[in-house]
Amino acid sequence: MVPSDLEPITAADGAVHVLDQTRLPHEVVRLPLESLADAAEAIRAMRVRGAPLIGVTAAFGMVLAMRSDPSDESLALATTTLLETRPTGVNLRRVVVGLNEVLSHAAPADRAAKALVEADRLRDEDISMNRSIGDHGLPLLRRIASRKPGPVQVLTHCNAGILATAGYGTATAPMYRAHEEGLPLHVWVDETRPRNQGASLTAWELGRAGIPHTVIVDNAGGHLMQRGLVDLCIVGTDRTLLSGDVCNKIGTYLKALAAYDNGVPFYAAVPGLSIDWEATDPESVPIEERDGSEVAELGGVRLVPDGTPTANYGFDVTPARLVTGLITERGVCEASEDGLRGLYPEVES
Repeated sequence: MVPSDLEPITAADGAVHVLDQTRLPHEVVRLPLESLADAAEAIRAMRVRGAPLIGVTAAFGMVLAMRSDPSDESLALATTTLLETRPTGVNLRRVVVGLNEVLSHAAPADRAAKALVEADRLRDEDISMNRSIGDHGLPLLRRIASRKPGPVQVLTHCNAGILATAGYGTATAPMYRAHEEGLPLHVWVDETRPRNQGASLTAWELGRAGIPHTVIVDNAGGHLMQRGLVDLCIVGTDRTLLSGDVCNKIGTYLKALAAYDNGVPFYAAVPGLSIDWEATDPESVPIEERDGSEVAELGGVRLVPDGTPTANYGFDVTPARLVTGLITERGVCEASEDGLRGLYPEVES
């Protein structure tokens, strides 16, 4: 179960609230979403973030839109508005396009209720999938624990935890399962510049769970691997291509390179909804470029000289050849089309 104070999104008695992640770790603020515009702003401003949670939030955004106006015009506007919020993660498009299809075949009077049923289903499905990812990833940590003294040393990047999902997390799911089982564990948490999701979010939730962890600057990972202080890396994904290439928060590729050079296993936790079954070319992935102020400023304090240009790429793509395996809700597979199709034989591109 996800602790109630950690639930990233709640919907009860017609009210939708999200945990405003831009205020963490210093304030725990639940933000009401009362309209399509509120949901879109929450996604765009990264009050909610992480591909799975973005998808679930978008689903409730469709609910709010249909409550306000269930017309065909409103449905089209909601679909376009939500699709434009964050381009890289595949969950958003899959959820919004799927809901549009379902609702377009429903009578306007039934659309709000039908949207709510689908949104609730998607939220529950996400939590269940993440728990299964934890179950399938746990043996990787067990094997390491069985052959070494001291804690299993895991390195993760960005936040692919409870706060990036409807609950339980993706990359953190095996860690939570290991902690539940009593395995000795320590997590190296990349700060994840420029928005510091690792330092502010992953560290916060691991601390609340009682999992030992240490925040490190992004560029320290390779050094730790050279010193034998990392047993494996587990990261999340915003979009995993059919080829097995993994798109994730900027800096993931560099961690994979360091892991490959030092013989450290590198895994991505991949829920089925984050697999892009139509893409095999990494250059086809839209890489979000965010406002340069996120790079130039920290907590409102400017870090670079006035007039200095900045570039703020949100994601990079790690080639499949650098990925040891993909941890999915159906099992662990190699990072390849054959590996993915072996677990999802029913999917047609």
